[in-house]
Amino acid sequence: MQKPSFLSARYRLILTLGILILFPILGEAQCAMCRAVLESEGNTSVAEGINNGIVYLMAIPYILIGALFFFIYRKLKS
Repeated sequence: MQKPSFLSARYRLILTLGILILFPILGEAQCAMCRAVLESEGNTSVAEGINNGIVYLMAIPYILIGALFFFIYRKLKS
């Protein structure tokens, strides 16, 4: 006898949500550790460089998504 499909779908959903909830915690922990190490060394130029790199890495996806929506908007208007 086969199990109802909603049980396996529910199990997959719970497992996926559990995994996704754990990833940001690990990422934030690493970010805080990097920041603490850079600030404790006393070399502020390296810390500023790392912080600028983080800002650039955060900005690129927003720019790409904005450009994508712009091209879609322009395509729909014509």
